[in-house]
Amino acid sequence: MRTGQHFMRTLPIWERFDIPNRKEDFFTPAQRSRIVQFILKRKSFTDNHTDVSGFGIKKLLADGVYTAAYPLHEGDLNDDSPGNPRWFLRKNWASYACLFKKQPLDEIKHYFGVKIGLYFAWLGFYTYMLIPASIVGILCFIYGCLTLNTNVPSNEICNSNIVMCPRCDKECHYWFLKESCTAAKVTYLVDNAATVFFAIFMSLWGAVFLEMWKRYSADITHRWDLTGFDTSEEHPRPEYLARLANERRKKLNFITRMYEPYVPFWRKRLPYSVMSTSIVLLLVMVALAAVVGVILYRISVNAALLLSKDKNLTNLASIITSTTAALLNLVCIMIFNQFYTCMATYLTELELHRTQTEFDDSLTLKMFLLQFVNYYASIFYIAFFKGKLIGHPGRYNLLFGLRQEECGTGGCLMELAIQLAIIMVGKQALNNLMEVLWPWLIWVYQRWQIKKRGKSTTTRWEEDYALAEWGPTHLFFEYLEMILQFGFVTIFVAAFPLAPLFALLNNIFEIRLDAHKLVFSHRRPVGVRVQNIGIWYRILDSIGKLAVLTNGIIIAFTSDMIPRLVYRIAWSTDYSLHGFVNYSLSHFNTSHFPEGVDPQPLILPGTKEAIDVDICRYRDHRNSHLAAESERYNFNEEYWHLLAVRFAFVLMFENIILMITTLLRWLIPDIPKKLMERIRHENFITNEIMIAQELKRAKGLATIPEEKGNGEALTANSNLPTPKIITPNSSPKINTPKSANASPKIINQTYV
Repeated sequence: MRTGQHFMRTLPIWERFDIPNRKEDFFTPAQRSRIVQFILKRKSFTDNHTDVSGFGIKKLLADGVYTAAYPLHEGDLNDDSPGNPRWFLRKNWASYACLFKKQPLDEIKHYFGVKIGLYFAWLGFYTYMLIPASIVGILCFIYGCLTLNTNVPSNEICNSNIVMCPRCDKECHYWFLKESCTAAKVTYLVDNAATVFFAIFMSLWGAVFLEMWKRYSADITHRWDLTGFDTSEEHPRPEYLARLANERRKKLNFITRMYEPYVPFWRKRLPYSVMSTSIVLLLVMVALAAVVGVILYRISVNAALLLSKDKNLTNLASIITSTTAALLNLVCIMIFNQFYTCMATYLTELELHRTQTEFDDSLTLKMFLLQFVNYYASIFYIAFFKGKLIGHPGRYNLLFGLRQEECGTGGCLMELAIQLAIIMVGKQALNNLMEVLWPWLIWVYQRWQIKKRGKSTTTRWEEDYALAEWGPTHLFFEYLEMILQFGFVTIFVAAFPLAPLFALLNNIFEIRLDAHKLVFSHRRPVGVRVQNIGIWYRILDSIGKLAVLTNGIIIAFTSDMIPRLVYRIAWSTDYSLHGFVNYSLSHFNTSHFPEGVDPQPLILPGTKEAIDVDICRYRDHRNSHLAAESERYNFNEEYWHLLAVRFAFVLMFENIILMITTLLRWLIPDIPKKLMERIRHENFITNEIMIAQELKRAKGLATIPEEKGNGEALTANSNLPTPKIITPNSSPKINTPKSANASPKIINQTYV
C-alpha cells in the first residue's frame, strides 16, 4: 500500500499550510472584527460569574451603558495606498463607474464577512440570470408591437358599430364598441400569442435559476471554506435576558453549563405568541381593507369619468382609473410598509425568543407574510377576481350599493399590467431614494452633533460614529426587497413581459447603491459566518412553484387566449379570429331593464341626435333574450365549455411545467463536476497525509526533523498546552461606569 512518502519532505509552515508570510495577514479584517465581537459578547461585568445576564457588550448596549459598539473602517476613503481595503472597494466596487464590472467577492468577504459577501454574490448572480429573461421579454413585447396592426379582434373592435350596454346605471349612455379601440390595442401588447410562450419560459427560468444558484453557491462555499460549517450553540439574546432579569427561576444550559433565566412556555411565551398571531392576522385584514378601499375608489372614479361630457375622458376612463388607483395603492403600500416593520419587530420581541436565529426566523415569517399581502393583494384582485362576479345588465351584483368593476372588451390584462408596472417600478424608485437620502440625513445630523461639541478635528471612531448604523436586521430587509421583486418577476410575468427588464435595470444600480452604503454611508458591520442564504432559498423555491400556478390561471382566466383558441377550433370556419368579437359578446333586450334603471339614449358621434336602442351587447357568454324565461340571461353552453377548457389548461400547464422542472433538477447536479473532482482530490491528499503520519508514528518517527532555515517543524506528538476556552467564568471584567448617572460612552472595536 502506498503511504504517500512524497509528503515527507519538510517545508516551512507557511508552505505546508495556507498561511500568509506576514502575521498581519493571518486574519482577514472580517475575521478580526468577529473575534473582537466574540470576546466582547462574552466578557463578564459582574462579580457573580454564574449570572448569565451579567456579561456581554450587547447587554451593556441594551442597558444604555454604552451608546454604540462597532468595528472601525480601515483606512480613509481618499487614501489610495495599496494596503487600504476600503479604498480598493470604493474604486473597484462601490462606484457607478463599475456598473458592468464583476464584483470583487473575495475582497468583499474579507472586509465585511461571509454573510454580506454571500448576499452580494446572490444578488449579482440573480441580476446576471435576469439578462436572458429580459431579452425574451423584450422580444415578446416587440412581437406584440409588430403584429398589432394585423390583429383581427382589435381591428374588429376599432371598425365595429356594435352598441354596448351602459357602463353605469341611470346616468350613463349606450356607447359604441369602437370607443374602446385604444384600450383594445394596448391590451394586445401584453395579451398575444407570445404570452403563453413567455409564461412557460419564465416558469422554467425560475427552476433553472435556483438550480444554477445551488451550483454557484457550492463553488463559493468551497472557496470560502464554508463546507460543513454549522453554527455553534448560541448564547441568549441580551434583550431576552433583560426581559427576564427579575425572573427567579433558573435552568441549567447543558451545553454552556450556565444557569439561564427560565420561563414556562405556557406562562409568558404562549400568551404572547397567541397575541402576536392575532395581531398579524388583524394587520393582514387591514391590508385587505385598504384594497377594498382602493376598489371603491376605482368604482367611484370610473363612474365619474363615464359621466363626463368629454369623450376623451370617457374613452380613457379605464386607463385613467387604473393608473390613479395604482398610484394610490402604492402610497398605501409604502405607508403600511413602515408600520408593518415596526409592528413585526415589536411583536417578535414580545415572543421572548432566546437566540438571534429564533428571532430572525420569526421576524422573517411575519414580515414576508405582511409584505406579501401588502404588495400583492391588489394585483391578485385584478388578476383573479375583477369582473368575474358582476352579473349581467338588469341584474348586476352590487358591492356596498355600487356596481362592481368590469373588465374592458379586451379583458383585465391591461389593467393588471398597469398595476404591476406602477407598484413594481414605483416601489423600487422610492426604496432607492430612501436608501440614499436616509443615511445622508443621519450623517448630517451626527456631524452637527460633533461640531456642536466644539471639536475641530475628529478621530476615526468619531467619523464612523457619524455614519448610519448597520443593524442586525439591515441585511434582512435588503433580502426582502429582492425577494418581493422576484415575486413580481415570476408570479405575474404573464401580464407584464417587461418586468424582468425593469428588475435588471434596477438591480444593476442596486448592487452599486448597496455597496456605496456599506463603504461610504454606514458603519462597518461585524462579519458573520454563514453557510448559505438560509431561509430565503426556501422562500424563493416556494415563490417559483406558486408562479407556475398563477401564470397558468392568468393565461386561462384573465387573458383571452383560451376563448380565442376555442373559437378557432370549434366555431371558426377558416380557423381564423374573424367574428371572435361578436362571439365574445352576449345580447340584452333593453326593455328588460328594471324600472328606474333606464339608461340614457345613444348619442350619435358628431351629432346631438339621440336614438333609442332595442338590443345592446355586453361581454359574457349568456343566453339571449330569445331564450325561455327561466333560462334567459343564464350562462350558456359556450361558457361551460370555456370553463372546462380553462381548468384543463391550468391542470395541463401545471403538470407539464412540473415534469420539465423535475427533469431539469435531475439533470443539473448541485455541485459542478470540476468542483467535485477538486473536493475528492483534497480528500485524497488529506488521507495520504494522515496515512503518512500514522506510518511514522508506528515506526517511532513521530517528530519530523527541523530543517535549518525552513521554519518550525510539524510534530505529530508534541506536548503542547491544551487551549483554554474563554467562558464568562474565566473572562476578565469589562470596566463599566461606576455611577449609574455616568454619561454614556461609545466603544469601538479595535484590532490588536
